[in-house]
Amino acid sequence: MSNSPNTETPLNSDEQLSAADLLAKTQQDEQSKLSPEDLARVQKYLSSPIHSVERKPFKSWWMMLALVGVVVVLGFLSQLIAWLVL
Repeated sequence: MSNSPNTETPLNSDEQLSAADLLAKTQQDEQSKLSPEDLARVQKYLSSPIHSVERKPFKSWWMMLALVGVVVVLGFLSQLIAWLVL
């Protein structure tokens, strides 16, 4: 299957694409898969009010605190169950 028309020749070291170039090329390829009417419908859907909800910034320390709290509570619960059973 090496004769397929979709195979690309490997790039020389002089022709290496940067990450930004690859991202731009990928986005262009993705956009070309949709018709202009479909792109307009997608843009209308994404710009609707339900998709533009303002949110507070994510606070990772609250998540870490909650995780530690859950682990501590489950640890005490397991110790209590072990003490009651044994």
